[in-house]
Parts: sequence; structure tokens; C-alpha cells
Amino acid sequence: MTSGLPGCRVKPGMTAPHQIPLWRQLQAVAKVLQAILGGASGTAAIGAVDASLRPGVQALSFTVLRTLGQAQALRRLLAPRPPAPPLDALLCSALALLSQGDEAAYDAFTLVNQTVEAAKKSPKLKAQAAFVNACLRRFLREQAALLAQVAQDPVARWNHPGWWLAQMQAEWPTQWQGILAANNAQAPMVLRVNTRRISVADYFKRLTAAGLLAEPLGPVGVVLQEATAVQHIPGFAEGLVSVQDSAAQWAAPLLLTGLRGQVPLQVLDACAAPGGKTAHLLEHADVSVTALDIDAQRCQRIHDNLQRLGLSARVLAADAADLPSWWQGQSYDAILLDAPCSGSGVVRRHPDIRWLRRPTDAAQLARQQARLLGVLWPLVKPGGRLLYCTCSVFQAEGQGQIKAFLDNNSNAALLPSPGHLLPGQAVQWPGLVDNPTREHDGFYYALLEKLAA
Repeated sequence: MTSGLPGCRVKPGMTAPHQIPLWRQLQAVAKVLQAILGGASGTAAIGAVDASLRPGVQALSFTVLRTLGQAQALRRLLAPRPPAPPLDALLCSALALLSQGDEAAYDAFTLVNQTVEAAKKSPKLKAQAAFVNACLRRFLREQAALLAQVAQDPVARWNHPGWWLAQMQAEWPTQWQGILAANNAQAPMVLRVNTRRISVADYFKRLTAAGLLAEPLGPVGVVLQEATAVQHIPGFAEGLVSVQDSAAQWAAPLLLTGLRGQVPLQVLDACAAPGGKTAHLLEHADVSVTALDIDAQRCQRIHDNLQRLGLSARVLAADAADLPSWWQGQSYDAILLDAPCSGSGVVRRHPDIRWLRRPTDAAQLARQQARLLGVLWPLVKPGGRLLYCTCSVFQAEGQGQIKAFLDNNSNAALLPSPGHLLPGQAVQWPGLVDNPTREHDGFYYALLEKLAA
């Protein structure tokens, strides 16, 4: 073992956080987990963590969330009577981390020792420290048998809620296992090169000079071999690249390629924050973009991203479905509707989503998506296009939504579109380079053309 934190042993090749005791991180991880199980988003729960602890806590929390189904099943075997939420969160966090095997950042002795220490140093849990110690040491003694037992439970096996498993099996009977396996993997860091400022080939030279290994991914994408803080990515501050998953990089070319009209084309990005697709539209073609978002604070992120990239758009804080609040009577050559959705396609990047969503959410969100489609479609010029997309693998938010729309709009035609992009599945689409490594989020794309009267 190599030396790491005081009282901790970190496995060779693993990086110890900056001299912060592991017990403090475990306390924070348990609080994050408890908040998420109480309904808070992972972003909000992790954002509430002290800044000095946040990087390590986020990494540990993501590991816990990706194996929470198994951890909860183990806890039920070790402590059949449900503990109080703070104790339950600490136990489940420790069990999730202990179950990582060779992938664990810390050896088992350190994890048990520091979890017990976390209990001892918590006023609410110190009386339960011996109980925590007993549960975790029993797990270590009986680990193989306990893991074999919980492996019979589908929720523990796949680390998704039971209703989610059932829906995936019903909607994707031959692909569901690959989708769930991809959800449980760590997402790669993908960049989009701003080709208005630098070519992909020249940007690769910048990466090589910085000692960063990468591979090309699609027309303007780059996937880094190892994730890197944005402040250390060559050219990021200069606006040469943005961080964006490869599936999301399809939006701009799908909407704009081959679209005819008076230059600059008038484009509406209807649900634009944080501005990644807005920027890509401006990088891809000579367009004038109006970017809307209902959240004024998130609109500031659009401004910040555009400023970093040296781009400009008309940015409005408004509800796209509330036309009187923003619309001035103009029509658009193209509309990008990246609709609010369940986020079921980006679980690997946001592992809290699977534990936050409820079975009724997709249907409720589908109604909101249908409303946006109905309000925005009249704003498309004859011969113009609307690209509907969601980062979802639920069919109600994808092909089911568009089928209903086409059934009710005779002036709409579905142009060739990728449809559902499923995580872990290869993609083949004319004009868009296949991703042989299958490293893309789950997405849905439908390109609609307005027929002339």
C-alpha cells in the first residue's frame, strides 16, 4: 500500500484527496445520499458540500449511486430492521464502496475504520458506531455469500429501480441489458472543437503538446482518454473547445445541414441553457439565434458560454410555451426543441436520476413536451424545420411523442432521423460518423419539416 491520508491506506495507482481525512468525506457522502433519497437532485446535494471536500465527495457519491441497489440489498441482510435515515445512508455508502473489489479506491480495512470513525465523530451516530463496525466486519467475513445472495435480486444486480427495469425490458427487449450496463459505467469526457477558431487536426496538436491522449469522435468531437479539469484543457479558456457528449453534438448538423433560406438563417433554440447546443449552432453555420430558457440564472450560463467562445445570440429568460411573454410575431427557418425530459439517457453522467425518477414522471413530462411542440410548430416557416430531441430512452418521450404529433399535424413530415440513440449501442447514420466505441449518451432525435400549404 502507498501512504495517503492520515489513518488511510490508498491502493497503488489511486490518488488520495488533498490530505482530507476519509471519515469527513464519508460523512459528507452519507449526507448527499440521504438528501437524494429525500428527493434532492445530486447537483444540489453535492453543491451544498464544503468546496474543499467537494471533488472527493462527488467521486465517492457517484460510485455509491451507481451501486446503490446492491448496497441497499446488502444492508437489508445485515440490518433487517431499517435504521434511521442518517445511519442507513452511512451504512449503504460504506457497503457500496466496499463492494467495488479491485476497483475500490481504498482498501477494506481503511474503509471500515474510517466509516466507524465517521459514526463516532457524528453527534447523531456516535452511539451506533459499534453497530456500524459489526455490520461492516460481518460483510467482510461473509462477503462472497452475501454478494451471491443479493445477486438474485434484479434491483441489486442492475442497480436501477424495479419499475425502471420493467420499462426497459418492455420497451427494449433485446437491448435493455446493454442500456443498463452503459448506465452503470463512467462516462468519458468528450470535447467539441470550435472549428470557427481551430481545425480538429490542429487541436489534436495542442493536446499532444500538453501530453493528453485523445481520439477523434465524429466530425468535430474529441474523446479524452482520461477526464481532465476544464482549467487544464488546452484552449478551453480561449474558446477553442467545449465539453459536450457526442450524442448532443448531432443536434446542430441534423437541424441545419441542407437547410435553405436567406442567410443568416433565423433559428430559435427553445430550451437553450446551459448553451452548448446554442453555441454549436453558431459554430456550424451562419445563423442568427434566439435562445430561450425559463430560468434567468441558467440564461447567465448561456451568456458565459457564448462569451468564452466568442459568439453572440439573442438570449431571453422566458417560457417558450408562453408566447405573449417573448414572441414578437416572427417565424423561423429552424427551431431546436431540446425538450425538458426525464434525463433517462444521461444516467451515467447523473447517476442520481434513476433514484429520483418515479414511474409517472415520463407521462407527465410527455404532456409538457407535447405542449411545447404544439405552441412552437406554428412558428416554423413553410419549408422550415423543427428538431425535437430529448436525452431520454423512454419511448413516451421519443417515438411515442412524435407519432402522436404527426397523427395530429397534417402539415408536418418526418425527415430521415436517427430516432432513439441507446447508450451502449453502436450508431450508424448517413453523414454522421459512427462511434465504434459506443461512447454516447441516450438521446432521441426527430427532424420535422413543415410542408407548404
